[in-house]
Amino acid sequence: MDAQTASTLVIEAHGLVKRYGDVTALAGVSAEVQRGEIFGILGPNGAGKTTLVEILEGLTRPTEGTARVLGVEVTQDPVAVKARIGVQLQAASYHQFLTLREILELFGSFYPQRIPAMDLLERVHLAERAGARIGTLSGGMKQRFSIVAALVNDPELVFFDEPTAGLDPDARLDLWEIVREVRDAGATVVLTTHYMEEAQALCDRVAFMNAGRMVALDTPAGLIRSLHAPYRVMATSATPLSEAGVRALPGAAEVEVALGADGHIVRLRAQDAPAVTAALTALADREGVRLVDLAVQPASLEDVFMNVTGRKLSG
Repeated sequence: MDAQTASTLVIEAHGLVKRYGDVTALAGVSAEVQRGEIFGILGPNGAGKTTLVEILEGLTRPTEGTARVLGVEVTQDPVAVKARIGVQLQAASYHQFLTLREILELFGSFYPQRIPAMDLLERVHLAERAGARIGTLSGGMKQRFSIVAALVNDPELVFFDEPTAGLDPDARLDLWEIVREVRDAGATVVLTTHYMEEAQALCDRVAFMNAGRMVALDTPAGLIRSLHAPYRVMATSATPLSEAGVRALPGAAEVEVALGADGHIVRLRAQDAPAVTAALTALADREGVRLVDLAVQPASLEDVFMNVTGRKLSG
């Protein structure tokens, strides 16, 4: 690796193994995170996400392997790493008798470099609640506060652990925008989540973890393109298309023909959606069938996870 490449890497993890007695939580995980990206880590409970992140944060020592964060070997100088990173936990506990401003000022006092408390509260639209206590905030406000609590030291690298867990859709969208703003302000973001749509919307690259291993790593689009047939095509007609004709369409896979409430339905997967839909339309013309509806939907990260692991993320 040349010096220029090394300077763009915020995280370099190689062969990380973590065992707890007879249980292997990590089984040889390697990954690199580029400066300025939002890097997502997805996987079900027990996949090893938390263990991996705790090693990178300097909270847990690996049984085997190495991890460099911001150019520092974590196990050799975890204090230096912690001074330059921010960590937002899914379940954080704050002093119940301090105001939001006082909590941020307290946290900032632990670092040689800090951002003024009111500047942080302004970033997440909580300046008017600076004198409030944490117990008076709504769930969405608490999550926004937990994000800026991780930014008090103006970190170069921020870890967000399930930042939108338990929030309603509007609050989740607000948090997505804040995460983007953190990245746009110059920080690199590592995001753990079990929401596929969240990773697809936010992340530059996504790593899938399962049973202590990193089983896939690419951009969201790259992961989806890795599927044999990454598009779903569904056509509805008043009269049926011949099943043999549909199954013979070039590039069609996983063909299903059924009768539904809205008419006769054809579902299939395709690698080349424009070519398959053109062939499907031509078949309908030849058979004198009028298509009532024709829809194309790209595959999701959930489809990729299912293809790679044989299970749903929530399963």
